[in-house]
Amino acid sequence: MHEPTSPQALPRRIGLWSAIAIVIGSIIGSGIFRSPAGVATKLPGPLPMLAVWVVGGVFALCGVLTLAEVASALPRTGGLFVFLREGWGRLYAFLFGWSELVIIRAAALGAIATTFSEYFLRVMGYDPSVAPYDQWVHYVAAVAIALTAAFNIIGVRWGAAVQIVTTLAKFGGLAFIIALALFVGLPRTGGINFTPAVPPGSFAIAPFGLALVSALWAYDGWADLSFMAGEVKDPSRTLPRALIGGALAVMTIYVLANVAYLAVLPIDEMSRSRLVAADVAQRLIGPRGVTFVATTVMLSTFGALAGALMTTPRIFFAMADDGMLLRRVAAVHPRFQTPYVAIALAATLGIAFVLVRTFEQLADTFVTAILPFYALGVASVFTLRKRAGYAPGFRTPGYPVVPALFVLSVIYLLVNAIVDPSSRWGTVGVLAVIALGVPVYLATVGRRAEADERA
Repeated sequence: MHEPTSPQALPRRIGLWSAIAIVIGSIIGSGIFRSPAGVATKLPGPLPMLAVWVVGGVFALCGVLTLAEVASALPRTGGLFVFLREGWGRLYAFLFGWSELVIIRAAALGAIATTFSEYFLRVMGYDPSVAPYDQWVHYVAAVAIALTAAFNIIGVRWGAAVQIVTTLAKFGGLAFIIALALFVGLPRTGGINFTPAVPPGSFAIAPFGLALVSALWAYDGWADLSFMAGEVKDPSRTLPRALIGGALAVMTIYVLANVAYLAVLPIDEMSRSRLVAADVAQRLIGPRGVTFVATTVMLSTFGALAGALMTTPRIFFAMADDGMLLRRVAAVHPRFQTPYVAIALAATLGIAFVLVRTFEQLADTFVTAILPFYALGVASVFTLRKRAGYAPGFRTPGYPVVPALFVLSVIYLLVNAIVDPSSRWGTVGVLAVIALGVPVYLATVGRRAEADERA
């Protein structure tokens, strides 16, 4: 298997609990506070709506179980980039890095930072939906990206510390909302919002697929720890435990959160609420509840932003280390021992996106662009298992059904998005940008590889 040629390496400093915090912190962000309204709009029935969150969790868990195996066999910085390179070749790895560089990561950072900014302004007493504060949203988001980048440049321990603190805050905030709704709200409503479980017209295959895309924005982040595999202590044991434990914890929290929302709000009211958690708190404990939830969301999104800027710059580091980007991008800071150029590059692109695009544009772009590479990364287990010397410290339970189910689900989601008129051209546009990476590869990396072979 391919080994990087650069002598630079990042030290292994991340233990099990920091790794679990990174997984949870990278997943729980704005999604659980924003996405329930979109899901309820597409599936206006209690059972179909809850089913999407369960299916989304199973989808993510299938991916986690498979990538845990691949990551234990290839514990190198770059994660999914490395899996694609080893499983499918340099072109596919380049396309992932190209897409991360020009669209995926900048869109994700922008969407997370925008949500943080909106709630920060709300906590400060400003309405982010009216002028001039609607413009302030972009500027505050840009500052948040720059600040979290600085944390991660100073050191991975500082970045991990931010993850641990904000993850504890997220758990505490969500646990409070869930407990309040179930033990105070549910006795008040008597569970009336859960009936009928499947109202007429509340379920269809196409809307279910679109609702699942909304849920997957909330679940995304489950693969981020694999990007830092080269910095995890005892990776063959730590990576599987952290990935699986973190994903199961988030799935449980998300399902409980949506049950809690339904315990207080009818499904039609949920579908009209962009800030469903705040509305639940408002209903149960008044204006103080809104302030509390806004603070919780602010902490949640700041943690997710810090996690994204900790993990994904390692993709650019791995690309540069493999000769697919300028070697300078792989530079390790002499004092802080972090890939500071790669972190600065990711932050700069995120700031550029967040200054000109809305949350909805950023989130939709991200989910559409990342799904094909998740499918390829998971499918790499099929090719890697056929190779001599492949010795993972963990093997995917339910193989080959688990990875096959994940890949087929991605194909369904992308085809459904292209067929549906409301998402067709946005999806085609994103896939076209990804495909544009093929001629870029042939004109740059591929040409250099041919020249090296002739030499």
